[in-house]
Amino acid sequence: MGQNRYDSTRAWYAIHTYSGYEEKVADSIRQRINAVDMADKIFDVMVPKEKQIQIKNGKRKVIEAKIFQGYVLVEMKLTDETWYIIRNTPGVTGFVGADTTPTPVSEKEITKIKKRMGVEDPKHQIDFAEGEVVSITDGPFKGFDGAISEIDTQKGKIKVMVSMFGRDTPVELDALQVKKV
Repeated sequence: MGQNRYDSTRAWYAIHTYSGYEEKVADSIRQRINAVDMADKIFDVMVPKEKQIQIKNGKRKVIEAKIFQGYVLVEMKLTDETWYIIRNTPGVTGFVGADTTPTPVSEKEITKIKKRMGVEDPKHQIDFAEGEVVSITDGPFKGFDGAISEIDTQKGKIKVMVSMFGRDTPVELDALQVKKV
């Protein structure tokens, strides 16, 4: 193989994939690690995901959502050989980096991503926006309309400004208690 033009210390690299192919690419790389005896050069593959609570048809469901669409992270020693193997995995469109040199993802960034992946409390996916006018469908303010003034994705709550007796009053509601007008 001769001189290696890359810094072959162990690091994480981000690779671009076609959107929706992240899992396929990660599986292919895992298979290649085993098949071509790359375990000492390619160590780990990760499709960063976090838990989110999705509200569909008034029902809550915890889903695993990809943090970065179209990216897979690979921990490896960058050599001509590993570059070639990853680059030629079906679904991979390239490495993230300048020109032909992949840029390692910083340890800090990886720690942050791993933390996000390990977060126990799923975030609520609330498909309302601040300022949007909604109708309250449940609770003591049922039948009132108001504009959303605040959204708390951590708790799945929203604040709606309801006009009562000529003044706006903030009402805190569960995201399931309102619907789009």
